[in-house]
Amino acid sequence: MLKHVLGKVLGGEVLSSSTRKLGPFSNAAIVGFHTGQQAHNAPRSFFGVEDFVDDENSRPYTFQKGKVSKNPNKNISFKQRTQAFLEPFTLDVFISKRFVSASLTHRVTSKQVAVAGTNSKDIKAVLQSRSDIPACLAIGRILAERAREADVYTAVYTPRERDKFEGKIRAVVQSLIDNGIDVKVYLD
Repeated sequence: MLKHVLGKVLGGEVLSSSTRKLGPFSNAAIVGFHTGQQAHNAPRSFFGVEDFVDDENSRPYTFQKGKVSKNPNKNISFKQRTQAFLEPFTLDVFISKRFVSASLTHRVTSKQVAVAGTNSKDIKAVLQSRSDIPACLAIGRILAERAREADVYTAVYTPRERDKFEGKIRAVVQSLIDNGIDVKVYLD
């Protein structure tokens, strides 16, 4: 039946069992089709175009040897991806030998919402020392007032690697908590 259909379509005549050729197909090709064998031995390709391969003939041309990912940390957890939006404000405290400064920063936009430091003119005039514990308590109180003005009531604090959560840093954070700002401290 298939021989008759192919014969009419391709050659315009019915294919007989003789060794007659019909265009690019022969009896062997059609018989191979019926038995499930491959009709021609040409290399298989996608949409009739041969795949380009590299020098070793082992990989497709799209593969580049030695290509390093631009983002090695792309497999981050759901918590890491959403943390900045769930807890958007971070507390940054910097203490040197001469002064103390603290700020609340929005994580997503990187804008400082509230800033307080002992180097500013209004605070500098009131304090005896700009880097002791009472100065840290004053900075925490002033930062809490400025944060409440900006409608910020929660913050997250993660100390830097070199900082320990004790002494002056703890005084700033405790002063913020005492003055109405909920500070969540993440210690590694």
